[in-house]
Amino acid sequence: MTVGVPLKDTSVFKSIKVGQNELAHRIVYVPTTRFRALEDHTPSDLELKYYGDRSEYPGSLIITEGTFVSDQGSGYTNVPGIFTDKHVKAWKQITDKVHSNGSFISAQLWFLGRVATPQVFKQKGLDIVAPSAIFESEYSENKAKKVGVKIRALTIPEIKHLIYDTYTNAAKKAIEAGFDYIELHSAHGYLLDQFLHPVTNKRTDEYGGSVENRARFTLELIDQLSKVVGANKVAIRLSPWANTQGILAHEDVIHPITTFSYLINELQKRKLAGQELAYISIVEPRVSGLIDVDAEDQQGTNEFVYQIWKGKIVKAGKYTYDAPEFKSIQNDTADDRTLVGFSRYYISNPDLVYKLKNGLELNDYDRSSFYGKSNWGYNTYNRHEENSNYDKEKESKVFPRALKL
Repeated sequence: MTVGVPLKDTSVFKSIKVGQNELAHRIVYVPTTRFRALEDHTPSDLELKYYGDRSEYPGSLIITEGTFVSDQGSGYTNVPGIFTDKHVKAWKQITDKVHSNGSFISAQLWFLGRVATPQVFKQKGLDIVAPSAIFESEYSENKAKKVGVKIRALTIPEIKHLIYDTYTNAAKKAIEAGFDYIELHSAHGYLLDQFLHPVTNKRTDEYGGSVENRARFTLELIDQLSKVVGANKVAIRLSPWANTQGILAHEDVIHPITTFSYLINELQKRKLAGQELAYISIVEPRVSGLIDVDAEDQQGTNEFVYQIWKGKIVKAGKYTYDAPEFKSIQNDTADDRTLVGFSRYYISNPDLVYKLKNGLELNDYDRSSFYGKSNWGYNTYNRHEENSNYDKEKESKVFPRALKL
């Protein structure tokens, strides 16, 4: 990418308080799944270096890749978890490294629900669970039938168990591991998002039907975790307009603004009652899952979020499209509560914050390497002062190894 204008004298580099922590700037690393953990979901040596490198600019906020809250919440291989003591010990090395750099880190808590890979659950001996027994697509249904894996709706006792045991355990372990925040992944068609949408939630009990009932699981979970770790350490990520993984938000019988306005208004009520979340992370409509959405195909805007929620907001979605001026970044951070999220260019630029501050050229990213399982395309991007020539064949043979615990 060409050299951009230096942002050091703009609102992007004004400090901002998030929860109890003072960040030095408004640039946030937002979650990107990378498949570099061990088979048992323990973070690896590759992840230690990865997050350490991207937190070197003091006062930065790093939000981890989606991190499973349990085996039942999993469904992908080589993705980290935060539900065992072993996970805690490995993550503690990563959070210690981030903190030694003077930065902060948030754990994104993840439960896949109906989009879990059937082959993975066949090996684990688990059923796929969701708000309702509806597969993402005919293709995913056929894959599940082929390996003999069923999908079933969560019972009310199971939902209570998720809130008061599974997520509670993950939250406690995240704090034990040294995380500054926990972020609930309620976007892009995963479990919490599945509860919010009528296309994926056909329940007729207290967790389905009306807007209030579809939002009940998320709000009950937030209330519980706020008690466990403190509301100022809890955050949530939402994607009101993402047409991904069978969610079809803009085709819902109930318009997404209706659902998300209710949810966010409930969070604002909690803020006014002294239980303010650390931040709400909002995916902009110009991004839908892994896909960039053309302007003419975008279904709405997130302006309604600002009208309702008066706390901190992390906005993410294609913030490099107007380089080299970066006007959208400057405009969006001109208030006292907005931070902007980067992922793809943070992957290819470990020192992204420094480069944006000083107007230095950004490394282009290699999308084909995003979901590999080797070190190639992971820890093989140069900082501004480096000129290493990484050998693709060699680095493609470097795989995640266990940290010394």
